[in-house]
Amino acid sequence: MIYEGSCHCGQIAFDVEGDFTSAIDCNCSLCRRRGGLLAFVPRDKFSLKTPRESLSTYTFNAHVIQHHFCGNCGVGPFSEGKMPDGTEMACINLRCVPAVDLAAIEIQPWDGKSH
Repeated sequence: MIYEGSCHCGQIAFDVEGDFTSAIDCNCSLCRRRGGLLAFVPRDKFSLKTPRESLSTYTFNAHVIQHHFCGNCGVGPFSEGKMPDGTEMACINLRCVPAVDLAAIEIQPWDGKSH
């Protein structure tokens, strides 16, 4: 299924294809503060609908994931990075995808603080 997602103000908008039945709740220093529920998809299942110039980007720790957020409203709807095997991935904040029923999602804790 293809879903539409965005930041709060709509300056960053995207389409993502996936079957979202579970999400990761990470406790790393960034995720703990922003409170996202994360789902990973291959990069070719993600399509940014707004200009890349609309993205503000933050990296930390090993600097392998580009955490994108809106410079206007501050919401972080997605991140991009590579898996250890080189596969390009998009990490979707399911809280930014209105059609996903968050109450029906299985939440899987991830100990990002220790990794």
